[in-house]
Amino acid sequence: VQLVESGGGLVQPGGSLRLTCAASGFTFSSYAMSWHRQAPGKEREWVATVTSAGGRTNYADSVKGRFIISRDNAKNTVYLQMNSLKPEDAAVYYCYRVGPTWGQGTQVTVSS
Repeated sequence: VQLVESGGGLVQPGGSLRLTCAASGFTFSSYAMSWHRQAPGKEREWVATVTSAGGRTNYADSVKGRFIISRDNAKNTVYLQMNSLKPEDAAVYYCYRVGPTWGQGTQVTVSS
């Protein structure tokens, strides 16, 4: 079982990034998938979840209306579209599948 995130980087406040998580080693379409994040000195926190078929999504209040989680079961991939980024969104973002299985994380920096 493997989750590999990509797409992080440096972005200015108000900008956008799209994170990608490529999954392998399990039946991807059978699992809900989530994104979590961890900022320096803070606990890891849940960001968003998408159900196995992609029909339902849930978001933390802090990102609701700005972030969009989606998935492509044909590509075994889950995405996190992040818009209107704020400095407080800066963190390492992790892909998660119940098990638990975590990816290695991708760094998002929001700074001018």
